[in-house]
Amino acid sequence: MANEKRTGYRWVVVALLFTATTINYIDRQIIGLLKDYLGKDFNWSETDYSNIVIAFNSAYALGNVLFGILIDKIGSKVGYTVSIIAWSLAAAAHALVKSTAGFFGARIALGLGEGGNFPSAIRSVTEWFPKKERAFATGIFNSGTNIAAVVSPGVIYWIYHSYGWRTAFFLTGLIGFIWLIFWLIFYEVPARHKRVNAEELEYIHSDSVEITSATARKLSWGRMLGIRQTWAFIAGKFFTDPVWWFYLFWVPSYFNNRYNIDLKSSWVYVSTIYFMATFGSVLGGYLSGWFIKKGWPVFRARKTAMFIYALCVLPVFFVQYTANAWGGVAIISLAAAAHQAWSANIFTTASDMFPKKAISSVVGLGTMAGSVGAILFPMLIGAILDHFKALGKITAGYNIIFVICSCAYVLAWLLMHLLSPQMTKVEVGEA
Repeated sequence: MANEKRTGYRWVVVALLFTATTINYIDRQIIGLLKDYLGKDFNWSETDYSNIVIAFNSAYALGNVLFGILIDKIGSKVGYTVSIIAWSLAAAAHALVKSTAGFFGARIALGLGEGGNFPSAIRSVTEWFPKKERAFATGIFNSGTNIAAVVSPGVIYWIYHSYGWRTAFFLTGLIGFIWLIFWLIFYEVPARHKRVNAEELEYIHSDSVEITSATARKLSWGRMLGIRQTWAFIAGKFFTDPVWWFYLFWVPSYFNNRYNIDLKSSWVYVSTIYFMATFGSVLGGYLSGWFIKKGWPVFRARKTAMFIYALCVLPVFFVQYTANAWGGVAIISLAAAAHQAWSANIFTTASDMFPKKAISSVVGLGTMAGSVGAILFPMLIGAILDHFKALGKITAGYNIIFVICSCAYVLAWLLMHLLSPQMTKVEVGEA
């Protein structure tokens, strides 16, 4: 039928990705929320807890690479299915552990399984959205990380005090299997989906200049690591991902130590931080798309937006001077929102620079780099906090860490700009 109205099924796909990402972060965040309680039960030092975080991040780094390769071969539908089954089983398995060693094993299994989330999600966005909407779509699904952090503190606190920490881990593991039912029913690639009409399919490919599948296979791992664009993505993730992990795993404890409040009270402050970060995720993805619609080149739009967000992180340096919890909330909220805006755009740079057949591998490689940074940073965090804790000045240790966080994004932006000034599309067919 001529001039048929375009369907909008791609937004249903975003809703599925958003929900999966929310579940993904609920499962990984519980241990951060219950850190002080579990620490007393299992007699953890700050270094012990840092080592548990490192174990998860190490497995998550490996999981991203393995799932990146797998998803580029079998597609996002099957890849996501394998990933969420693996991480949901691991999340529920935390309820069975009886020692610190058991937590190490459960966190390693969780990290391996969760490694499939972002390679699958970014591949799905690349398949379902034109370039001008990808950052916005990524920002929407990535806001699930914030919604998880908004919802989790109050819910986990209630479950913990009503039924214990084992039930909290078991129930959060269970919800992944509920999501899986909807994923298997409602997801398929656009060309094979019955709910997508020709107009929407044409719109999805409206600004794509894609190479053939045969040519795409020429982008080997050796070739990928020899491309400047790959290292630009790696650098951006390596220096900024660890900051988000610090917020996720240590901010609840920071409020407990800095403002003398426990989880029963601090969850309101922590939830507020991540609620505000949700706006950063969605609006941050919108801004670069708005620049593109105004006629800006894609690389200029992405980099301008990312530079603005890098500057918005700088004020977290001043959190050490806040006299009350709400002052800390305001400053950390700005930094967390800026991170999510940055994240929505840096993920999209991968689809700007690489063909669809290589997206999951590149995202997996970059996310692995971010996880490696998140392995090294907790080592430093644990050493700093244990040192100042022994001196009775643990908040001084946190102040040093926030100074490091404030500088990370400007450094990452500069490295990305030096490595790939114009973020040109990789021509994989070249010799």
